[in-house]
Amino acid sequence: MAGKLLYAGNILSLTAETADRLIAAGNGDAALLYLHLLRRGGTFQPEGAARALKWELPRVQEAFSALVKLGLADRQEQTAPPVKPEPEEPPEYTAADLNREMEDTASPFPALVAEVQRRLGKILSTSDLKMLYTLYDYLALPAEVIMLLVSWCVEEMEQKYGPGRRPRLSQIRKEGFAWRRLGLDTAEAAEAYLRRKEHLRARTAQVLPLLDIRGRAPVEPERKYIESWLNMGFEDAAIRLAYERTVLQKQSMNWSYMNSILKSWHQKDLHTVAAIQAGDTARPRVTAPQPAPTPPGEADRRAREDMERMREYLRGHQDGKGG
Repeated sequence: MAGKLLYAGNILSLTAETADRLIAAGNGDAALLYLHLLRRGGTFQPEGAARALKWELPRVQEAFSALVKLGLADRQEQTAPPVKPEPEEPPEYTAADLNREMEDTASPFPALVAEVQRRLGKILSTSDLKMLYTLYDYLALPAEVIMLLVSWCVEEMEQKYGPGRRPRLSQIRKEGFAWRRLGLDTAEAAEAYLRRKEHLRARTAQVLPLLDIRGRAPVEPERKYIESWLNMGFEDAAIRLAYERTVLQKQSMNWSYMNSILKSWHQKDLHTVAAIQAGDTARPRVTAPQPAPTPPGEADRRAREDMERMREYLRGHQDGKGG
């Protein structure tokens, strides 16, 4: 029975020379890994490739070494792959793709789905599953990283809108792409990132009263401003000083104006009140020019000359009247 090639999604292509090299080598693992790399835009991530191909890591490394010997891969790509922008749209996964992964007893994806459903308190729709699978397959994020991502998004939603609020999968997917761009593709990297974010969240709550904001969480632009000031290294008292100067000048809080003050201090490496005050004091003061002092005796001489001119004027005035 005649068969046909099936193209799922975008069509991949390779040169005839590349195909000839792979065929001549007779190495099925190398050929399959090459297709995987071609599908991923040329970026080699050993762990992601191992999971996608369902191989042990040594097998992936051996296949990659074979590609290097064939001149079809660069060893440098393994240690420092170039950062390439992700395509705007990931593959359009089908129900068959999802069923195949869900039925794979060796895949951690079914357990991931169950845990995400428990965390979000709902059964994931087909559309939700596709978005979750995008994080797992297309971005190659490990299951534990995805769970950290989901937990963080849930916490963020509850912080903003109160207990019980849950994020949509589209929001989690968007944050997942941001994590991938930041290189948060291991549990260790993700946990370190979340520790930093939690620290910034706590510090932001401490800064809000300095700006006379109480009883509410900051909106997103406010949070970004505050986090940038904290990342610059300002102490609380310096932030309060900038706020007071802003209100004094603008008669109310003006975020962009206050930010310009703090950025100016940051450029001068002034991050404490003591340093700011010393920096202000050290600025050269411009004073009005003073007249040169009059030499001793000069004032008396001028006064005598003025008196003599006055007497001459009066005598001439009197003579004019007498004539």
